[in-house]
Amino acid sequence: MEARLNLFDSPLAAKALKHFTSAGKVIADSTLPASTQELVKLRASQINGCSFCTDMHTKDAAHAGETSVRLGLVAAWREATVFTDAERAALELAEQGTRIADAAGGVTDDAWANAAKYYDEEQLVALVSIIAVINAFNRLNVMVQQPAGDYQPGMFG
Repeated sequence: MEARLNLFDSPLAAKALKHFTSAGKVIADSTLPASTQELVKLRASQINGCSFCTDMHTKDAAHAGETSVRLGLVAAWREATVFTDAERAALELAEQGTRIADAAGGVTDDAWANAAKYYDEEQLVALVSIIAVINAFNRLNVMVQQPAGDYQPGMFG
């Protein structure tokens, strides 16, 4: 399978993606736990059917020490016992934020209040931002049919 567009050789894509990745770096450097960031990126990527990002964030999380059990259960986090209450709140926010068009009103007050129990205001900013950024990356990769499987942790910087 080949991508519809070669984003890696496009000067315009390089300029645009530089801003996406800069936003991601700011969020990565926040106080939102790195493991939570990866779980959220993985869950949104699964929902959006972004094989490239699912591959990337599974491998990045494993490289950072995440267990295969937890990675394998992200898609079924509600029934899994391996996630903390804070992680569950973040995953719920990620799901509702990713499926915003599926429900009138978007993210529910309950989901927001639950996340706010575990994350301070700056962490909530980071959480909302990472959900927005990964959804943008997912949409880009899905539209161009970016193939998955060859990603290696650290290959983009």
